[in-house]
Amino acid sequence: MRVVLQLVSKASVTVNDKKLSAIEEGLLILLGIENEDSQEDIDWLTNKIVNLRIFNDLEGVMNTSLLDTEGDAIVVSQFTLHASTKKGNRPSYIKAARPDVAIPLYEAFIVALESKMGKKVGTGEFGADMKVELLNDGPVTILIDTKDKT
Repeated sequence: MRVVLQLVSKASVTVNDKKLSAIEEGLLILLGIENEDSQEDIDWLTNKIVNLRIFNDLEGVMNTSLLDTEGDAIVVSQFTLHASTKKGNRPSYIKAARPDVAIPLYEAFIVALESKMGKKVGTGEFGADMKVELLNDGPVTILIDTKDKT
């Protein structure tokens, strides 16, 4: 499981001209899922995300977490995070999980994140052509892969 976390001042997701989710301060989470991913990956990753100290404290130091700031989050499925560009000029997405595997894990990720945050999170629409808008704060953008836990 791989995520790109973007600390945002605001973000939204729109599908077919309908805004599905919008947040102010918090995280835009782009989520890529592989076939080998499991509930263990979800638990580890959601715990890491809510506790990662990447928000500024009162002195302007990155020292507070999503939980500390009571920020919001939007989770957007993004299979292209598992693109392989080693051969040729056309990316391969062979490592990205197919929808029958990815959708249940995506939904479980959202449930686990909401449980740890104690509130609902925004989402996109799995498999849809989404328009994602964000105002990156910092800018702060962090990549986390559950295959690199150690």
